[in-house]
Amino acid sequence: MPITPNDSSEWIDGFLFVGNHLALDFLNTKLVLADRPTDLLPDVDALIRWLVASDVLALKQGKALARKWKDTPQAAAFLRQLLGFRERLRTAVVRHEAGDSVSDAFIAELNSLLKQHPSVIALQWKGETLEADAAFELEKPNDIWAPIAVAVAELLSDVSPVRLRKCEACIVHFLDTSKKGSRRWCSMNICGNKLKVAAYQKRKRAAGEKMHRRKIKSISR
Repeated sequence: MPITPNDSSEWIDGFLFVGNHLALDFLNTKLVLADRPTDLLPDVDALIRWLVASDVLALKQGKALARKWKDTPQAAAFLRQLLGFRERLRTAVVRHEAGDSVSDAFIAELNSLLKQHPSVIALQWKGETLEADAAFELEKPNDIWAPIAVAVAELLSDVSPVRLRKCEACIVHFLDTSKKGSRRWCSMNICGNKLKVAAYQKRKRAAGEKMHRRKIKSISR
């Protein structure tokens, strides 16, 4: 079932956030919209907007980087590498959801990224509460690997496979944080309602056909 961008408030600046995890929201930047595969990260500007929408970057920082990296070959090359990694992540997530082992090759790639682009933890005030968050300086496009790699590592090491799901109606993946662990759709506002409406219409058609057959049978008598 294709997704339409105006289906719910779960869209931020043109990006869908229903994964409940940064790594899954990154994976979900490739969707099926209007019956065709659509990449929400077609260029570096879109990538920076996604980083801002996902709270990895502050808006002011994102605007500065957009100007700095605009049309640079380094940024374009990084984006190609990142999108290739996203599809390898998709394979890893599907395996993890099924309870299978993630490939050694992917783990080795991820460990290499974590080593080359380490994430620094710093205490930051969130209102009146101190929280330990990743703190990193973006000087070059490759520095974006740090938050992405850490998020993927946390997903594969800390999240139970039984809580990872693919929507029953589309290609979106999500972390089921519901109490019962029975979430079936990426969003009730998006696919959930569509499936319920479709099921209702199917039942209504079946009831109509049944009534029609009864009328024909009654007339034939």
